[in-house]
Amino acid sequence: MKNHHPSAFSLQPFFFAFFVFFCGYSLLSSVGCHRSAQEKPLRVGMDLSYPPFEMINDHGEPDGISVAIARALSEYLHRPLQIENIPFVGLLPSLQTGKIDLIISSMTDTPERRKSIAFSDPYLTIGLGALVRQDAAINDINDLNRPGITVAVRQGTTGQLWAQKNLPLATLLVFDQEAAAVLEVLQKKVGAFLYDEMSVWKHHHEHPLETRALLSSLQQESWAIGLRLSDVELRDRVNQFLKTFREEKGFERLGDRYLEEQKKGFAQEGVPFVF
Repeated sequence: MKNHHPSAFSLQPFFFAFFVFFCGYSLLSSVGCHRSAQEKPLRVGMDLSYPPFEMINDHGEPDGISVAIARALSEYLHRPLQIENIPFVGLLPSLQTGKIDLIISSMTDTPERRKSIAFSDPYLTIGLGALVRQDAAINDINDLNRPGITVAVRQGTTGQLWAQKNLPLATLLVFDQEAAAVLEVLQKKVGAFLYDEMSVWKHHHEHPLETRALLSSLQQESWAIGLRLSDVELRDRVNQFLKTFREEKGFERLGDRYLEEQKKGFAQEGVPFVF
């Protein structure tokens, strides 16, 4: 009796079923990969110690203007948002090493930073000001650059860079945190703290008897979203978002929500508002 060998015809149903299964699996896999790419979290780095732009609210959640911008951007890109709370000086390294995809942290677009990262179109323009001790002999910018004057700056900020370049005669003290620098002014350990005009105005109005605010704009600065140099397509989409968000009055709404007092105060003092 001969051994039975399946004919080519009898194997056709088996190969056909295998072909359908394989192709179907491949199709589902490609759809799944596409879907996972679409749903890949948008990892945004920011230093949550800079209210009202970046902060943690009473419920222990990220909050502030930059957080709201990040949420609107993630919805625009159809990607879930993942906020990474990173000290300001660690934001650029985190972006360059791929830990985060974007920086939205009140970061000024500067030529020095452009050597290592890319920036979106600016979304806010603000000046650099000085929170001055009430009894200090400092009435204008020139008074900062004198022997015997001690100026506080925050590490990694444009205030530090400006002071290093323009105040060779003054003594500079560098602090990691904004609150620590403000405390130095209140305790009369320094003559002034260089920071953005918005924060200077806020701290002065919280401590009107101990401080004065110089809002003469030591220099104008533009805040923008930081990206990797290679992420050209993402930068284009971010710029499209910023244009749309501005046209839809998104920045005006954020100003009304988070900066109502500052808007009124700047108007009274004749200082252009940031948005």
